[in-house]
Amino acid sequence: MPKSMGILGKKVGMTRVYSDLGEATPVTVIEAGPCTVLQVKSEKTDGYNAIQVGFDAKKPSRVNKPMNGHFQKAGSDGFYHVREFRVENPEEFQTGQTLSLDSLFNVGDIIDIQGKSKGRGFQGVMKRHGFAGGGAGHGSGFHRAPGSIGCSAWPSRVIKGKKMPGRMGNDTVLKKNVIVIDIRTEDNVILVKGPVPGAKNGLIKIFTK
Repeated sequence: MPKSMGILGKKVGMTRVYSDLGEATPVTVIEAGPCTVLQVKSEKTDGYNAIQVGFDAKKPSRVNKPMNGHFQKAGSDGFYHVREFRVENPEEFQTGQTLSLDSLFNVGDIIDIQGKSKGRGFQGVMKRHGFAGGGAGHGSGFHRAPGSIGCSAWPSRVIKGKKMPGRMGNDTVLKKNVIVIDIRTEDNVILVKGPVPGAKNGLIKIFTK
């Protein structure tokens, strides 16, 4: 996990932007921030330095009483997403502070983006690991199976880490060194080059470098 400052966002989808020369660049549109600092944690009181932030406002009627009191300390009604970012100097932040795109990022910055990949359920080795499979003809009795997976007399077992069928996706994925193409502060939108992990409306963590 990167120990750097960042902001929370929501994946909107993908599109393309054009340069002055007409070159098309695929971009992912992320609605990022504003985020509210809910709690400042320090090594002296909590054992580590971090800030807790909230994103995507929630109605007070949808917040339980313990969290309602926690949110009220920051002067807010509530949020759907609450996450932490490690920071080096927690004294630079204060509860109730608002974090926005223009205060953290600039066009051309290199950033890291973390999201949860799409869940694919239980899949075979061809889809999960890219195995070639067997012949497709009617005479073949070997189409999509993994083939031999074990050894003979020694060591008479399947080696750990063998690529096998299993659950695919729904993993936390960190994509590094993503380029910021554009920032539209009036819409709280950031455009980054290429795809990012996750489905539409999925929660995204954007880290500064």
